Amino acid sequence: MEKTGLRTAYLKMHLAIFLWGFTGLLGKLIELNQVVLVWYRMLISSVAILLILLYYNKIPKLSFRETSRIALIGVIVMLHWVTFYGSIKLASISVAMICLSSIALFASIIEPLVNKQKFDYIEILFSALAVTGIMTIYHSDVSASKGIILGIVSALLSAVFSVFNKRITSKYESLTISLIELSSGFLFLSLVLPFFLAFNPEISIHASLSDWIYLLVLSLVCTVLTWILSLQALRKVSAFTMGLALNLEPVYGITLAILFAGEGKLMNGGFVTGAIIIFVTVILHTVYKFRLRSTK
Repeated sequence: MEKTGLRTAYLKMHLAIFLWGFTGLLGKLIELNQVVLVWYRMLISSVAILLILLYYNKIPKLSFRETSRIALIGVIVMLHWVTFYGSIKLASISVAMICLSSIALFASIIEPLVNKQKFDYIEILFSALAVTGIMTIYHSDVSASKGIILGIVSALLSAVFSVFNKRITSKYESLTISLIELSSGFLFLSLVLPFFLAFNPEISIHASLSDWIYLLVLSLVCTVLTWILSLQALRKVSAFTMGLALNLEPVYGITLAILFAGEGKLMNGGFVTGAIIIFVTVILHTVYKFRLRSTK
């Protein structure tokens, strides 16, 4: 029974990561501006999670101070999504996913700063190699430069909120954290959105029928369902194992981009070289972290 439960947990984990790989493709298919797209995604996802918590009568009761701390992380999550989808809109899914694969490497620099720990200079070396790969891609296609810059910013923001989330996951229920982060991101974006639209009058907030379908899939399947699946998997699978498996998300995302968005023709020699440098670096970093953990 124990082996069956562990096998089911691994299946749920990989299914969640595979579905996360669709977020890039859906971001490309949705014609809305990235700011409006994220506004809808956070609205739909937070409402769905609220309904789940209401159904199970598990509405969180946190102090204002605790809620504010989590809400600030939610704003960072929102900025991460906006820059991620901005990278897709300005460049391609593949570029955004390649930049995203460097999250763990950037976190290796940010985490010691936040937690006031010693730096691991081998991890800094891995980060430098990842930046080399990104710069190779940057120089291979100058037209995608803005998308690459946004992709790097997105990866850095993801590393920042991952480090802060790691500090609070042991204190609060994961769905509670998700509800506060998503709703706070939505509320902050709702305050900013009127000014953004005033300076960009050509941008519409009206979603087409196809956009609504993709938004619902993105919000309910690739956000809420994947979160639930990952939480269920974490009951049997360690967070470290989940972290290692997450390295597959960019692989899934790029594969889907080639199959369904025709991005294979966009990959020149410089892009492939840069991508190989980054993927090899991620693999070596994963092996290094695994061995480091095994010796403890």
